[in-house]
Amino acid sequence: MTRVDFHTHVANRLEYACRFARKVYLAGQTLVVVGEPEVLRAFDQTLWTFSPLEFVPHCFTGDDVAAKTPVVLATPDEAAQHHQVLLNLANVVPTHFARFERVVEIVGDAPEDLGGARERYRFYRDRGYTLNNYNQRG
Repeated sequence: MTRVDFHTHVANRLEYACRFARKVYLAGQTLVVVGEPEVLRAFDQTLWTFSPLEFVPHCFTGDDVAAKTPVVLATPDEAAQHHQVLLNLANVVPTHFARFERVVEIVGDAPEDLGGARERYRFYRDRGYTLNNYNQRG
């Protein structure tokens, strides 16, 4: 069954997500990052600049090389060929989340982020998924 991890009170979601993507990539796993198109574009740009001496290979799910690229960016309803780790930057539960071994929710400090995360948490909990919480507040 899919494991779901919530990382809450994250100060900078995109930089945190980049570090997480780098960790998954360096571990030899595949990752699908889900978000709304504007969030994905911002994440794409941040991946290029967050660490000048490191590169995390990534592309969008519609690209020809998506099946061979370790990190794929997708909207919440798009299906991707990878099924190891899903990183959710969207405000909704991704349609295909149950296909993944692990789902990671990165949640900021804003009240609307926390409120949406609580709804997603209840969604997963009510369906019997294993939940883990990691509070990033310093």
